[in-house]
Amino acid sequence: MAAYAAGDLRAFDRLFARLAPRVHGFFRRAFGDPGLADDLMQTTFLKLHRAKDSYDAARPLAPWLFTIAASVRRDELRRRYRLPPWAGEEELLQAEAADADPSAQQARGEAADAVRAALQRLPESQRTVVHLHRYEGLTFEQIAEVLGTTSGAVRVRACRAYERLRLELGPWLAAQGEPRQ
Repeated sequence: MAAYAAGDLRAFDRLFARLAPRVHGFFRRAFGDPGLADDLMQTTFLKLHRAKDSYDAARPLAPWLFTIAASVRRDELRRRYRLPPWAGEEELLQAEAADADPSAQQARGEAADAVRAALQRLPESQRTVVHLHRYEGLTFEQIAEVLGTTSGAVRVRACRAYERLRLELGPWLAAQGEPRQ
């Protein structure tokens, strides 16, 4: 790692060959999905690359690398459980425990089905804006650039789409005992 941090690109190849299987195994055991493990391993090594100048050669590499991998794991769990970026291990444990509850899994499945059906009923132009905003995390300005329109037009589409979703999902949420948003 010290050689790589000093600029030896071939050192990265050796580093990757030696440590990638261990990092992949870490993610495979955490999530059980080899494809996701591949993605998270790549994210980890990308973060290693970006942080290589902060590596302290006097300290062991594996703990430093797995600190990065653990951070990537937390980020994935936060995304999966829709937790805020500042959620810590305690919140993750609570989310994982709730996820293990079969009745909670069934309720989430029903909720996902209801949301998917409501999204499908939106006009394509609104559905695209909602997808890019809510699921891809793009700003309205970025969406406008992607769609070749103005941010004002994107905001109008988003406003109409979210209002329609509130109207359609409101009764379903009320029946589930969920507060309307």
